[in-house]
Amino acid sequence: MIILEYLSEIKVRGYHADFYGHVNNARYLEFFEEDRWAFFESKIDLREWVEEGLVFLVVNININYRRAVPVGETLLVSTNVEKIGNRSVVMRQEILLKESKEVAADALVTFVVIDKGGRAVAIEGEMLAAIEKLH
Repeated sequence: MIILEYLSEIKVRGYHADFYGHVNNARYLEFFEEDRWAFFESKIDLREWVEEGLVFLVVNININYRRAVPVGETLLVSTNVEKIGNRSVVMRQEILLKESKEVAADALVTFVVIDKGGRAVAIEGEMLAAIEKLH
């Protein structure tokens, strides 16, 4: 069983909302990205990876919008590793309404690690060990 850790708490502001007064679909991408950064920073040294010429690059995002979220709500965001492949990693993310614990959105995000030449590298050795620590 995976225990979800909610690293990001986000208060929904007016600028997050669309014409209908609820969170615009594009803002969910920002909320998920905020938590991915918090997740990675809490577990690995990203500067060290960059110094080695390695960068995390999102290649696919699938979002399920479960519930409209109005201005004023507080959200909790979680990120966890779902699957580690040979050249990619899939992360599961979830946004909950803080008070009711209802799921507002969830996503599967696939990323690769690229080198200085922009090529996806194999996830093996020390890199695999570091990514497994995220799991």
